[in-house]
Amino acid sequence: MGDVARLLKESWTLVEEDRDRLSGHFYARLFLLDPELRKLFPVQMSGQGDRLLEAIITAIHTVDDPEGFDEFLRSLGRDHRKYHVEARHYETMGVALLDALRSTAGDGWNLEYDQAWRDAYAAISIRMLAGAAADDDPPFWHAEVLTHERYGSDTAVLTVQALQHPLSWRAGQYVSVEVPRYHPRVWRTYSVANAPNDNGVLEFHVRTPTGAGWVSGALVRRVKPGDLLRVAAPMGSMTLDRSSERDVLCVAGGVGLAPVKALVEELASYNRTRWVHVFYGARAEADLYGLDGLRELVAAHPWLSVTPACSDDPDFDGELGDISDVVARYGPWTTHDCYVSGSARMVRATLRVLAEDGVPPQQTRYDTFGNL
Repeated sequence: MGDVARLLKESWTLVEEDRDRLSGHFYARLFLLDPELRKLFPVQMSGQGDRLLEAIITAIHTVDDPEGFDEFLRSLGRDHRKYHVEARHYETMGVALLDALRSTAGDGWNLEYDQAWRDAYAAISIRMLAGAAADDDPPFWHAEVLTHERYGSDTAVLTVQALQHPLSWRAGQYVSVEVPRYHPRVWRTYSVANAPNDNGVLEFHVRTPTGAGWVSGALVRRVKPGDLLRVAAPMGSMTLDRSSERDVLCVAGGVGLAPVKALVEELASYNRTRWVHVFYGARAEADLYGLDGLRELVAAHPWLSVTPACSDDPDFDGELGDISDVVARYGPWTTHDCYVSGSARMVRATLRVLAEDGVPPQQTRYDTFGNL
């Protein structure tokens, strides 16, 4: 699909600077074609277009990687079961998407671009439908909040337990969460902060951004033990390669600690030979909410080290500076499997450090909160 991939990426440049218009046109056209689809979406649509575009961007950047393309789209198809999307809806969405692309691109659009998107969308929908059809799990799990602990004004750690059906995940994966009591049909993704366990309890670390984040705001400020959430199927590939004998580097910023903590917990269940280095950064010492828990793991496992750092706290008795710069000072990391999790800016900076260090791309996996 080399030519298709080139045409998709080339044509995307015509619309990527006008994403609001693109998503607005898509949803207007979609609901005009099938008004019944409107009830599948939240009352307030702000932010909904961003998730559509994130999926499109990911798809067009993996189209020339057949294995990654197939895996991502099958997972996406399974995930979309939570929205009650049916096979007949895919054709309608394809028509709306092509119409939105043509309208937003304007005079720069041509027949080659049109055919490339038709072919790509056909491949996308086939794989998503196959993923949905092959999934025997429920579209989502009802889960009860067991514990809820606040750290400052904007961060919370909570545990939940799936009811009725067991939920299986791998350390490093993330799930979509809905808080139906406060924001029905609005889903947000959160990394699971613990390794799989026999009792099916999941831990989440949630930070609510200033002036945004309906679901995160509810999870931090309003949810309490006993409340019910909905949790969708796990996704993501920032998982451990158990066949690898390389040492491990984990870099976490803020609540990006969640998947890193899960990876360390899984390593604790079997690792005896691999050194594991965790770098954990935040703006100030008060924001290093998970440091005590990491230090408990260090005390129990001699192969584990943790290096905390603060970027904006001169009184901190430890490493100072952005976590990516701290990681650079401790390199080289060329012989390590590297896992990076945090804000888009932090992940981008750390990946740049690892690339400059000569770490092969196949040894690096990352999870970012926001667009790269």
